[in-house]
Amino acid sequence: MQATVGDRLLVHGKNVGLADKHGEIIEVRGDNGAPPYLVRFADGHEGLVFPGPDCVVERASES
Repeated sequence: MQATVGDRLLVHGKNVGLADKHGEIIEVRGDNGAPPYLVRFADGHEGLVFPGPDCVVERASES
């Protein structure tokens, strides 16, 4: 997985009924766009994310 600052991260809900989470990547801490990513989520909280198979990067240019 590769991302740049400004891309969006979509984390799918893990169980039926759980909402997806959307956030903006505000810092890339890995080499060459690799994880982990510092993400600011829609509710305002920020967190360091090590994306798993339930995550999708949406390029800023695609938005």
